[in-house]
Order: sequence, then C-alpha cells, then structure tokens
Amino acid sequence: MAERKPIESWLTDMDGVLIHEGTPIPGADSFIKRLRELERPFLVLTNNSMFTPRDLHARLNRMGLDVPVENIWTSALATAQFLEDQRPGGTAYVIGEAGLTTALHDVGYILTDAEPDYVVLGETRTYSFESLTKAIRLINDGARFIATNPDATGPSTEGALPATGAVSALITKATGREPYFVGKPNPLMMRAGLNAIGAHSESSAMIGDRMDTDVLAGLEAGMETFLVLSGVTRPDEIGRFPYGPSRVAESIADLVDLV
Repeated sequence: MAERKPIESWLTDMDGVLIHEGTPIPGADSFIKRLRELERPFLVLTNNSMFTPRDLHARLNRMGLDVPVENIWTSALATAQFLEDQRPGGTAYVIGEAGLTTALHDVGYILTDAEPDYVVLGETRTYSFESLTKAIRLINDGARFIATNPDATGPSTEGALPATGAVSALITKATGREPYFVGKPNPLMMRAGLNAIGAHSESSAMIGDRMDTDVLAGLEAGMETFLVLSGVTRPDEIGRFPYGPSRVAESIADLVDLV
C-alpha cells in the first residue's frame, strides 16, 4: 500500500466532533487554535443546512471556538454551488431555513413556487404538510428533486429529530422520484470544500463521528480519515461497515498533536 503524504489540510465535522448538544467537546479549542497558529488550511463542515456560516461562526464563538466565517462549509453552500454549476440563474422551490435560502440567493437563484427548475429540500424544525404537498406536486409536474443531505435524524437535547433524509423519503414515496443528495457522504461536497481552501485530497484528512457520512465521504474523496467516538458511531458499530477509517480516536483531543 502506497505511503500517504503528510497531512497539510484538515476537514472536520462539527456536531459530535467539535461540539455536542451546544457545548464544546474537550480539546476542540486546542485543535482549532493549533490549526490557526500553524496556518494550516482547514474547514469545519456540517450537513446541517439551517444556518449561514455567519450564524455558525457566532454560535461557535460563544462556545470559545474561534472559527472564521471563511473556514465554515455547509451542505447549503455546497448545494448552491452545485445548482449554480448545473443551471446558472435558475429557479427553485425551497423547503428550509436561512442557511439554504441565503446560499441560493447569493448565487443568483430565484425562489419561487411557479414552475421551478428544482425542488430543494433542506433542514428545518418546522416541516409543514402544506410545503411538502407543494413540493410533491411540483416534482410530479417536472421539477428536479435535490436534497441538501441524507441524514435521517438530527440531534437535540430531547433526542433524535427527523431530518432531511427521512423527509425526502416521504416525498420519494409520494412521487417515485429519488432526490440527488449533495451533502456528505457525497464526495462532491468534500471536493468542493477542498477546492475552496486550495487543498489536495492526498495531503488532507477528514475527521468525523459518523461512519456512514463523514468517514465514507472522506474515503471516497481520497482523504485520510479519522473517526472520533464522541458522537454518533459507537465502537461496536465500526466493524459492521465494509470500510474502515484510517484511525479511531476517543475524541478530537487525541488529534491535536497530529496538526
């Protein structure tokens, strides 16, 4: 097996790696501080499309994690970039929050329910039957179906919440149309992120807490992968997957010295 190049750039998931239920995970501040001190190219990624990078910067800053806006990459940004590449200046009916609508506005998309080119499904805490019905009818009428990410559930202090993947399954059942998922584990999101910081996959690493999104996305994008056990995937679940991470660590604190 060919020896990998030294890691020069880092991509890391946010929830379950840097923070958990609104509090920073021990070691996250040291990891970010070291990246910035050594001027290593890095991105904090999230499949959650609800918030803009500015929102997330402020949220992380309140927790003591100083992550610049330009170092935050969301599935909403990746989705907007994908649609701009596919159909510049297009139209979309959007179910989601400001993170998604702002990203689409910024690339020149018009948001409408009148014969849109795309139906774009993102994350929201207020999915409504009315908006889902509208999406189903527009897809049946010919709109292409895009979803920001395939996560079936999201975390909350009360327990799991239905997320984009689960809601998209409802729409698929009603229309017979599968969405194109832009976020992790689609390597498209990872490669777009690497391009954003001028990094190369062979000298980059991905840190995540989920085997089915973070590790898989990093693997398919050609990066070294680190699974931390501070989030979703439990130790006994790792062997159930037909692929594995380059390394398993208890938490981000164990990776600070690798930067």
